[in-house]
Amino acid sequence: MELGLVGLGKMGGNMRERIRRAGHTVVGYDRNPDLADVHSLEELVGKLLGPRVIWVMVPAGAPTQSTIDELAELLEPGDVVVDGGNSRWTDDERHAEELAAKGIGFVDCGVSGGVWGLENGYALMYGGAPENVAKVQPIFDALKPEGDFGSVHAGKVGAGHFAKMVHNGIEYAMMQAYAEGWELLEKVDSVTDVREVFRSWQEGTVIRSWLLDLAVNALDEDEHLDKLRGYAQDSGEGRWTVEAAIDHAVPLPAITASLFARFASRQDDSPQMKMIAALRNQFGGHAVETK
Repeated sequence: MELGLVGLGKMGGNMRERIRRAGHTVVGYDRNPDLADVHSLEELVGKLLGPRVIWVMVPAGAPTQSTIDELAELLEPGDVVVDGGNSRWTDDERHAEELAAKGIGFVDCGVSGGVWGLENGYALMYGGAPENVAKVQPIFDALKPEGDFGSVHAGKVGAGHFAKMVHNGIEYAMMQAYAEGWELLEKVDSVTDVREVFRSWQEGTVIRSWLLDLAVNALDEDEHLDKLRGYAQDSGEGRWTVEAAIDHAVPLPAITASLFARFASRQDDSPQMKMIAALRNQFGGHAVETK
């Protein structure tokens, strides 16, 4: 089938290649002309036969909104827009309503796989009406990993991005657990080869995972991570997971703590810890460190 793909960065570019390898035609557009097959969204739409499927792979928020707004003026009834970025599920509901007013279908799709997806396939979680999902199904089949798993019609519009959001929240907590264990192992004198301890966990243990494999890869490149600064950014999805938990009164202590740990990583001199140190000094006479 034919697909229009908007956004050809690290993920989008590899997705275009994987879909083409599966025998489909992909017309790609990106603001970087060196990556693009066409020079505008209008040209992209004009090169596809109806009913068209346009997959949007741009940053969440304003870039996605402006892209969908422009496509709404170019597409025709029966066409389908897929948002494969990391949009918030509440945005999906609005986008679906806006496009439905013009007879255009909408599917949201959470995509996981990163830079490894080209070879390994992408885990896909999508939401939308069955008739719209059916129009995209050959592309989902091309992108997913081989085998019976790795792709799911999660439910109504918004379900795909909600599922991907929860996936990323779990990812936060898992990474935090590995990071805390690594730091503790590095602290004690009795453990002399932390990297090999991590490597030994890759087989036969209940905590083996792809994240653990990646941790070992990172330690092979930089055994004590001396080249890195202890600073970790967070995606919107981690915050949205915690906000959704509050809205639904679902306790998420591990995921919430892992998000706050990333906030703490950005403070070279924590204001909170200044107050903790001051209070410990006041009530217990504990020593404080001054600049």
